Amino acid sequence: MTIYTVRPGDTLYTIAQRYGVTTDVLIYDNQISDPLRLVPGQALFIPVTSVSYTVRPGDSLYRIARSYGLTLGALLDANPTISATSILYPGQTVIVPFEDETLGSALVNGFATGSNAASISEALPYLTYLAPFSWGADMNGNLTPPANAGPLADLAAPSRAGRMLTVTNLPPEGGGFDSDIAHAILTDATAQNNLIADLRQALAQGGYAGVIFDLEYIYPYDRESYNQLLRRVTDILHQDGYLVMTCLAPKISDTQVGTLYEAHDYAAHGQIVDYIILMTYEWGYLYGPAMAVAPIDQVRRVLDYAVTRIPADKILLGMPNYGYDWTLPFVQGSAARVVNNVQAVEIAARYGAEIRFDERSQAPFFNYYDEQGRRHEVWFDDARSIRARLRLIAEYGLSGLSYWTIDNLFRAQYLVLSALYTIREAGGGAAEVFSVW
Repeated sequence: MTIYTVRPGDTLYTIAQRYGVTTDVLIYDNQISDPLRLVPGQALFIPVTSVSYTVRPGDSLYRIARSYGLTLGALLDANPTISATSILYPGQTVIVPFEDETLGSALVNGFATGSNAASISEALPYLTYLAPFSWGADMNGNLTPPANAGPLADLAAPSRAGRMLTVTNLPPEGGGFDSDIAHAILTDATAQNNLIADLRQALAQGGYAGVIFDLEYIYPYDRESYNQLLRRVTDILHQDGYLVMTCLAPKISDTQVGTLYEAHDYAAHGQIVDYIILMTYEWGYLYGPAMAVAPIDQVRRVLDYAVTRIPADKILLGMPNYGYDWTLPFVQGSAARVVNNVQAVEIAARYGAEIRFDERSQAPFFNYYDEQGRRHEVWFDDARSIRARLRLIAEYGLSGLSYWTIDNLFRAQYLVLSALYTIREAGGGAAEVFSVW
């Protein structure tokens, strides 16, 4: 695998020739809607590990290495019959290598709302688990299945991906995460018994591998009640052979304040459940100022704290699959527009913008002016930012990652994932043993 950044004057044909692939491969892998409108700064995934380069008049080893972003040493290593003092001749073949970066295996979870069956189907070969979102609990602990449960089960059936049942405190009638629902199921014995009974029945009837608890905006004083629920549920479900996972807000300390954070006890969850999904995104968010959704420097701060409280091999890194388009200047209370990662590049092409890459956050962004003369700023993900965050899994010794969500197809992220990691196959139970595909 290599990732090429488009330069002014590039065409798909010249890039394809340079890397020995077809334009059709570039178009498909990178979901290019208009092959005649590449964007300067656009990142292209290219599925090659080396290129046979034909020497031209005036070429030198240093010039060839530099043009492909390699060191002279890397070029010489790939061409043992050539030395640093060798004279090159026109027509001579030089092997240009690209790093074959294999980092191990990864467990991959993908949340899905069911809004795009084609996208979900294409993602399934890259998943260990598919998690339909979501089963909402009410004040009495009764669970309501999502409308997508049946269709997503049908989609997943031909694949090797298992399914996880996601429980939330989202009201079945609609609305955001409800602190009072969480309080009821955490503190009322009858509601909790109902929740556990409904959960066991749904797991058994639906053929799920386990449950993911995504309880958010829990009152801070319910922190230990949440821990107790998890202990009780995990003990019961482990006996039934099911996995238990939780989703945790991205904290950087034990004392971080805010309703989103305080009841999420990293150390307790790390002791109790099988896997923890860290929701490492939403620094750039719908109602906030323009910035990267998952800046790598902030993600690192969360991981630096998390691995001191949770066994690293229980952690799944949250991976967003979306971006935002903000109208500038940012006004408190205004909302950005959600865009998918492919759509972001199409917007840049439409308005003649140049994509830039922020080194600190390891994320791409661009600015443009719309038809009304308003300035916009768009932050999204591309193959470069995906690769940077995926490397954190191996660096920190994490178990894998979890996509929010797989409903919008961004093919390059899966191609980068599969170039770096083999995907673990779904097992069963608390002592599950994975194989790799």
